[in-house]
Amino acid sequence: MNPPATLPRWTQRTTPWTPPLVPEDLADVLAKARQWTPFDGEGLLDDVGAVLDDVVPLEEDLEDHARRLRGHLMRLVDIAIAAEVGQKDVEADRLIRQARDLRAHDLPGDHRQAVGQLRRMAWSVNELLERLAAIKCLKEAA
Repeated sequence: MNPPATLPRWTQRTTPWTPPLVPEDLADVLAKARQWTPFDGEGLLDDVGAVLDDVVPLEEDLEDHARRLRGHLMRLVDIAIAAEVGQKDVEADRLIRQARDLRAHDLPGDHRQAVGQLRRMAWSVNELLERLAAIKCLKEAA
């Protein structure tokens, strides 16, 4: 079968396509995508367990524990906010506010007080994780 001698042509004017973001914004999105790491529930539970264990963390490990727990708090709060659970669940909202408050404080210079703060952070991570799992915002970590 032979093609028709003339093909129908589109006669209406269309606006030219424009990208949704300017190159600088696309570069920012790409940089953020490259920095993204998947949620690591097992790592979270390992870090919580290390701080809540009967063995008190060593003084030289406190800042490392604090950094990781702050990261877990931030990740869980981001997940909760993205799912808008704070608006739907009063307990989740309380835990989000508590997590933000704990995350904002630096570790005290005294070893015992610093361990106390780390343990509060670890409990907050654990409670927020359990709450998000209970309301089906997250699967259980392990």
